[in-house]
Amino acid sequence: MSVFRRTALAAVLAVAAAALSSAVAPPAPAVAALPTAAVALGDSFISGEGAGSYSPVVDSNGVSQGFPGWSAPNSNAYFCHRSPNASLFQATLPGIQARFNLACSGGQPHDIANASVDRAKGRAVASQLDQLRAVGRTHDIDVVLVGLGSNNSSFTFGSVAEKCANRFIADAWTGWWEFWAYLGGPVPQEPCGDADLATAAQFSAATAETTAAVRQILTTLDQIDADGQHRIVFQDYTNPLPTELAANYWEEDGRDDTRDKFRDLGAERYAAGCPIHRASLLPGHRFSSGLGTLVGAVRGTLAAEFPAADLVHLNVQRAFDGARLCEQPTSPSGALATPIRLQDGASGTFVTSLAGKDKLDIQRIANTCVSYFQTCQESWHPNVAGHQVLGRCLSGAVTAAARTVACVRATDGTIRVS
Repeated sequence: MSVFRRTALAAVLAVAAAALSSAVAPPAPAVAALPTAAVALGDSFISGEGAGSYSPVVDSNGVSQGFPGWSAPNSNAYFCHRSPNASLFQATLPGIQARFNLACSGGQPHDIANASVDRAKGRAVASQLDQLRAVGRTHDIDVVLVGLGSNNSSFTFGSVAEKCANRFIADAWTGWWEFWAYLGGPVPQEPCGDADLATAAQFSAATAETTAAVRQILTTLDQIDADGQHRIVFQDYTNPLPTELAANYWEEDGRDDTRDKFRDLGAERYAAGCPIHRASLLPGHRFSSGLGTLVGAVRGTLAAEFPAADLVHLNVQRAFDGARLCEQPTSPSGALATPIRLQDGASGTFVTSLAGKDKLDIQRIANTCVSYFQTCQESWHPNVAGHQVLGRCLSGAVTAAARTVACVRATDGTIRVS
């Protein structure tokens, strides 16, 4: 037989054998689909700060950290304050089988790709991307809630809130001629203006910093998501305070907050949860509006860079309308945000009234927040009811056809996402 005929015969036999093998071989077992998951990344408005019942958090050494005591270092992973009452767990998410809260109170863009503990005042947790990769090994990630922007290397929500509240308290309890002894140095007593919160240059730097961090999230998701299909919701921020206080918080004992020393009014506003000058309210709303612009800009930039990505901007700036602290005369009852609450030493007991306290008492109480930030870090964050509202906002954003949606609370308390 010629070499040609032998080769042809061998080829025929090989084809026949392959056909027979395919006819009798059992089908390959189907690969089981991974369970679906929703993941939260970012800072305190996402982690559940203010909603209580905080869960243990695994630190950067792999050790689960439960509550370490009020006087523990604020860098402890537990103080990420990941709450089972956070909006991620309140939302209706069709088809989602598991939920993972990887956000951390105080989280900054730096913490997305880097261990938070590597920066000043960071917490001892692994980078949020490392935590996200771990989820991606066991789950098909379909929904990602991201909250970034209020904390960055230029400004942080906590420092802004602390600055404006301390100015009000200092103004209420001390005369202009007196030295306000405070661990951070003398405290100005004038209301906060726009530049005290964040300048245009700081907003620009924060936008660039946040964009770079979220770009890393999108790139990582493209690498680890089992089916490559996921919706990313960028949530912005809602102001815990109104544009104007209820009239009963304007004046007390014949004094308003434009006078020198107004202790009764200061105590009244503290009890109601809003120790703030009325003149600081509008700059505060311009600041929160600026954060919304920041988040929208991040979403717009990355939508152009990742045209196939499913990116939604969730605007929640009006989600607490009518139920902000001191917007109603019975505050903090019925409000959707936590009042400012301090402790007199790291005792675990919150001071609910400053009535009858002198300036030395005030100095000591204010300094506790500086020395042990965990004793006051819940202040001016969404409470349980507030996170329930934000959960309804998230529910709407996950199913919306639009890529920019607003969540608004109506006067009757109903929540609308459109």
